[in-house]
Amino acid sequence: MRAGLMDRRISIEHFTTQDDGYGNEIPTWAEMANVWAAVQQESGREFIQAAAVTPERRVVFRIRWMGGITTAHRVIYDGRQHDIHEVRELGRREGIELHTIATGA
Repeated sequence: MRAGLMDRRISIEHFTTQDDGYGNEIPTWAEMANVWAAVQQESGREFIQAAAVTPERRVVFRIRWMGGITTAHRVIYDGRQHDIHEVRELGRREGIELHTIATGA
């Protein structure tokens, strides 16, 4: 993988629970890693959902190999949440492609 193409910072988060100090478990997202990535816009479309137009952006992030990333994780990039829909290995554990969808404004 060419390091020069990985010029954007992304945050990979996982779902967890956190103690609020009173013995209650609060569901939350926690940062798992903050890495350099190459970003490629795949497409954008709008569809009607519950009588409202919802924009959808498909984005592919390419990062260096990191084990343990699944579709249960999410990516935060440029202030937007991107749900991971597919994880593809590049080469022999040289890198990973994260195929994501960002919904909302």
